[in-house]
Amino acid sequence: MAADDRGMVTAEYAVGTLAAAALATAFYKIATSEAVHAALRSLFERALNAQF
Repeated sequence: MAADDRGMVTAEYAVGTLAAAALATAFYKIATSEAVHAALRSLFERALNAQF
């Protein structure tokens, strides 16, 4: 006999959506951190001051 799986797809979408939101939040926190800001600033300063 087959089990009644109605509603499973909705639950899986909900879990996937929550996981995506958590991952996006983590990436946002990393991208807006002071360490990343300092690294990007250093990269741009070196690029602008490069000797050709």
